[in-house]
Amino acid sequence: MNIILLSGGSGKRLWPLSNDVRSKQFLQLFKGRDGNSESMLQRVYRQLNNIGIQTNVTVATSKKQVSATYAQLGNDVDLCVEPCRKDTFPAIVLSAAYLVDVKGVKPTEAVVVCPVDPLVTSEYFRSLIALQYQADLEMANIVLMGIVPTFPSEEYGYILPEGVKKLSAVKLFKEKPTKAMAEQYIEDGALWNSGVFAFKLQYILRIAKELLGYSKYDELLAHYNEFEEVSFDYAVAEKERSIQVMRFGGQWMDMGSWNTLSEAMSVPIIGNGVIDETSTGVQIVNETDMPILAMGLHDVVISASPEGILVTDKEMSTCIKPFVDEFAKQEKIHEKNWGSVKVLDIENGSQTMKVTLNRGQTMDYHCHMRRDEYWIVISGEGQVILDGKRSNVKMGDVITMKVGCKHTITAIKELKLIEIQLGEDLGSNDKQKFDLASAMNNA
Repeated sequence: MNIILLSGGSGKRLWPLSNDVRSKQFLQLFKGRDGNSESMLQRVYRQLNNIGIQTNVTVATSKKQVSATYAQLGNDVDLCVEPCRKDTFPAIVLSAAYLVDVKGVKPTEAVVVCPVDPLVTSEYFRSLIALQYQADLEMANIVLMGIVPTFPSEEYGYILPEGVKKLSAVKLFKEKPTKAMAEQYIEDGALWNSGVFAFKLQYILRIAKELLGYSKYDELLAHYNEFEEVSFDYAVAEKERSIQVMRFGGQWMDMGSWNTLSEAMSVPIIGNGVIDETSTGVQIVNETDMPILAMGLHDVVISASPEGILVTDKEMSTCIKPFVDEFAKQEKIHEKNWGSVKVLDIENGSQTMKVTLNRGQTMDYHCHMRRDEYWIVISGEGQVILDGKRSNVKMGDVITMKVGCKHTITAIKELKLIEIQLGEDLGSNDKQKFDLASAMNNA
């Protein structure tokens, strides 16, 4: 079974915890089977790999989110990486071409495309199997999953089927409606559009050739920045006449807003916070060191991070995006495949960050040509390599990397560092990487 898991979206609807690098699917707000926290991405990836049949899961993600994806799923996960974000149609086409041209999947095979952010049970994944089976039959070019609505939501698009059977032809699509329109759609038998599709790989590659001019992976990758930002629904599904929808009436909840996310949180407080006994329906998610006190509040979400502070009525939380678009902000939390980085302070010519390096992990071997860097070890133990020379480091040590100094660090025990950058260019462009294996062997 071939599955493309869409995990490259931006993070604006769950601001201030999420941003373009650390999007909502990476937020570890759920309890896993082992009692530890897990993210939407970790949960759905785990569920996909536990459905009891052979699955080939390819995670479609953006270039900015590669490190965070490896950090959460491990370095063995299969990724198809967008060079830049272009919405779901180009991302799905690139992933389909990747499966055929890179992974060697036959174009005649079917694939299921599903988003990373629904809260679901095993019943949902059994339906994905049925969806692929239906696509294999080729009774339609696309088979969708439609969710039986539980209330007149204004957050989802709607699919109107031709009939009331489990599998029906699609009559038409409706965009996100007003509440009154949603009530009418439901009365007419409409289903929520889940964003889950199944089709033959050769079908979508033919569409890619028609609409984009290219269908080979290398060609799509080379011209990717030229493509229009357009959704799969708008570019393909809404124009396709040979299309079916399969009803799904099991548990399904889109984790796209604070309102729905708060319903799924297993605890009311994550981080440093207190909710008094007069408050009801309040959730606090606090990533700062400052305490948050909530008193006399009802149906409110309070979220704080280095990016900002949000206090919102749960229903109004769905309206956050236009406000976040106006904020001039720098992303201050970055997930890496070796740990994480939190920006503490930025001034003209200087930047201060807190770096966490997970046990056994190693940074890239690299240098900078327009800035100096300094590491202050605040906890843990490790080894640094500076211009090919290895030495041990511990709490209290200060490591200096002047312009041009090749450097890396490995955590023997979890390392926490304060990193200070001084220079005229503090961006990611001032970074030259070198072969890490060679540096480790020769040091």
